[in-house]
Amino acid sequence: MKRVLIISYYWLPSGGSGVQRWVKFCKYLPQMGWKPIVYTPENPEFSVIDHTIGSDLPPTIEVVKRKIWEPYQLYKRFAGKKEEKVSTAGFVSENSILSWKGKLSIWLRGNLFIPDPRCFWVRPSVKFLKKYIAKNNIDAIISTGPPHSMHLIAARLKKHFPSIKWVADFRDPWTDIYFYKELNLTKIADSLHHRLEKKVVQNADVVVTISQNCVNGFLLIKQKNIELITNGFDEDDFLQGEVELDKKFSIAHIGLLDKARNSLMFWQVLSEICKENTDFKNDLEIKLIGKVDYSVLSEIKKLNLTDNLKKIDYLPHNEAILEQKRSAVLLLSINNTSSAKGILTGKIFEYLAARRPIFAIGPTDGDAAEIIRATNAGKIVDFNDFESTKKTIIDFYQKYKNGVLTTENAAIDKYNRKNLTKQLVEILNKL
Repeated sequence: MKRVLIISYYWLPSGGSGVQRWVKFCKYLPQMGWKPIVYTPENPEFSVIDHTIGSDLPPTIEVVKRKIWEPYQLYKRFAGKKEEKVSTAGFVSENSILSWKGKLSIWLRGNLFIPDPRCFWVRPSVKFLKKYIAKNNIDAIISTGPPHSMHLIAARLKKHFPSIKWVADFRDPWTDIYFYKELNLTKIADSLHHRLEKKVVQNADVVVTISQNCVNGFLLIKQKNIELITNGFDEDDFLQGEVELDKKFSIAHIGLLDKARNSLMFWQVLSEICKENTDFKNDLEIKLIGKVDYSVLSEIKKLNLTDNLKKIDYLPHNEAILEQKRSAVLLLSINNTSSAKGILTGKIFEYLAARRPIFAIGPTDGDAAEIIRATNAGKIVDFNDFESTKKTIIDFYQKYKNGVLTTENAAIDKYNRKNLTKQLVEILNKL
C-alpha cells in the first residue's frame, strides 16, 4: 500500500466544515491502495468541537501530532477573552460595532501573520517532517488549506525531497477569498500574500480545488495541473432512515451565516408575505443553526420576525443532518462578494443528500447555480431579485400546505465522498 502524508491543521475532534473533506478522504483512501498519515497540531485552536465526525474512520489511520504555538492566547489576553474559543473561520461578530481591539486584531492577522496565524508552525514542522520522511517511506505529500501555512510546510519539504510528488489542496481560495479585502492589507503584505500563493501553485505537482471558478483562477497562475474535486456528502451519514418532517414551514440555514451572506432582501420578502398572509406568519419557522452574525439577527428583529426564529449555536454533525432532513426548505445564502460565482460551500452537497428543496440566493451563473439546476434540487435567485424570491417562497409554501413539497435531487451520486476519493486516487496514481 502506498503512503501519503497529509498536512492539515484541522483534524478530529474539530467541528465545522474545514475538517470533513479530509476525514472523508482518509476514510476511503485505504480501500483504494493508499495509506494516509495525517500530520496535525497537538494543541490547535478550534472554535467548535464535534466528536461525531470521523466516528467511522478505520482504526489503522496513522496520526502524527506536534505542538503548535499560535498568537491566539496573546489575542485573548489583549481582548479580555481568556476563557473563550476564538472564531477562526470568516468574520462573524455578535456585536453591532466591531471594537478597536477587534479591528486591530484583524489588521495584525493580515499584515503580520502571513499567510495566517499558523505561520509559526512552519519551521518546526519542516524540521520534524524532514526526519520523519527520511525514516519512513512516503510516496506523496498533500497539504490542505486554509490555513495556507500548511502549503508552506509542503513547499519546503518538496524542495528537500524533489522526487516526492506534492498535491496542494485549496478548500478555499487564497487571495481571492471573500474576506481578503477586509484584512486591510498594506501594499507590502498584499504583495507577499500574492508571492507566496504563486510560489505554492507553481511548485506543487498538482493543485486541487473545489469549484470550476476556483480552477479558472489558479489557471491564471499556472496553465496546467489544476484539478477539480468538489466537496461532497458521505451516504453513510444519511442512513438514519425516514425522518418526520417539521410541522412548521421551516426554512433552515445550517452553518456559518456572516454579514456577507446576510440577504436583507430575503428577510424583507418573508416579512412582506407574513403581513399579507396570516397563515404563513403562523406556519413560518426560521431555523438558524451555527454561528450567526449580529447583522442577521438585527434585521430579523427589525422586520418583526423574531417570533418565527429558532436559533441554535451549534449542533454535532449527525444532529445537523437530521435537522436538514426534517426541514421544509434548506436555505443556501452565498456571499455577496466579487468572488461569488466560485463559492461552493460544503453544505450544498449535504443539502442534496438530505433531499429537501434548496432555496439559494447568489449568482445565477455561478458554480452553485449550475449544480442546483443540474440536479433539479431547488431554485436559485439573484441577490436582489425580490419578485422571484417572493414567488418561489409562496410556491414552496403552497406545496407545503398541500403536502407535496418534495424534490428530485437527480444525478447526485457523483458528489458521493467515495466517488470523490476515486478522483483523488486517480491523481495520486498518475503522479
